[in-house]
Amino acid sequence: MPETVRTAFADEPRPLLSYGIPFPSAAARHVPGLFNASRVYIICSGSLARNTDSLGRLKSALGEDKVVGVRIGMKSHTQWSEVFEIMQDAKHVGADLLLTLGAGSLTDGAKIVALVWPLPLNLKRGTDSPNKGSIHPPTVPIVSIPTSLSAGEYSNFAGGTDDTTPGSNRKHSFSYPTQGPQLIILDPELTSTTPGSIWLSTGIRAVDHCVETLCALRGGNGTDTYDAMARHALGLLVPGLVRCKRDAKDLEARLQCQLGSVDAMAACASGNIQLGASHGIGHQLGPLGVGHGETSCILLPAVCKFNAAHNANNDRQDLVRQFLLHNDIVKDVLSRHGVNADKTDLGDVLDAVIRELELPRSLKDVGVGREQLNGLAENSLHDRWCLSNPVPLKEKGQVLEILEKVV
Repeated sequence: MPETVRTAFADEPRPLLSYGIPFPSAAARHVPGLFNASRVYIICSGSLARNTDSLGRLKSALGEDKVVGVRIGMKSHTQWSEVFEIMQDAKHVGADLLLTLGAGSLTDGAKIVALVWPLPLNLKRGTDSPNKGSIHPPTVPIVSIPTSLSAGEYSNFAGGTDDTTPGSNRKHSFSYPTQGPQLIILDPELTSTTPGSIWLSTGIRAVDHCVETLCALRGGNGTDTYDAMARHALGLLVPGLVRCKRDAKDLEARLQCQLGSVDAMAACASGNIQLGASHGIGHQLGPLGVGHGETSCILLPAVCKFNAAHNANNDRQDLVRQFLLHNDIVKDVLSRHGVNADKTDLGDVLDAVIRELELPRSLKDVGVGREQLNGLAENSLHDRWCLSNPVPLKEKGQVLEILEKVV
């Protein structure tokens, strides 16, 4: 299969997307060719480094002399303390490009590292607070080779958890002037090393991007275009994930899911579309030890049902439901789970798909107890996506109403 190089988003020159050839070959071609970089700092997934030869293959392809530093692993949800450590290390060795091999926290970590790159090397973690005027658009490029479907690689947003303030543990969002990777290299064979639960759950995260885009209440020009992107992505992701569950070596289905996650992010990251409470509450559920994808598995059907119960976006939800029901794989999943397609709502369809993938459906499944709900609800009210939910979440009781559905 020849390499395809194209823009991820039709109306933006960056990021670029590469797929069709093995990831080491693509990296060796494009790191010097596109970025003229010769001092690469790699942030690699701990599991990839321990369990595969992926890091060694990448270093060999780039040239050992071109790799000036390697960070193995980051904790979930991008701890500020680790971002600080990587920034210091990468600057110390004079890196001119950050390359992530893996997904999730690594991607957001690289974005924040690039953002704070201009700050002094002797900045004291947790004590010094730079002036807003000292933060400028990043100049150090990022290349990402993802192994999950969260699709954070295609966004200029990042999330980081404050682990430097005692008792905080709150996740913060970073926007402009944060910048995402300039090149994303897709290799479906590499993703076969990803644990099935992570691959599938982050796929539901991408489904969440589609559903909350399609169900959002917003106007303005161009929304039909973004809806079309989201429907196309949904049509790739849902059947693709079921196929991956049934055959983990189905590389065509894996690439289908990867390309679906691109369109999912293109849809929700473009046009100032306002997402909803599945993303908003999920951001704050993450620091409690729940994976990005698992938050969507638990919350998305419940948020759909909450919004429908309050008559907020029922027409839009039904359009998504009807779109999914046209797919034979979805119809088969509903039949297998005893769901009557004629009497179901969108929340029920999503619930059946997630159960088919054998992913978590409750807070109990991921170790979050009832005693944590109040703090989770309070933190969620600070998240912008809760306020932009079709039923704006302005009171703790509203968040608790959703959480009660998934205890």
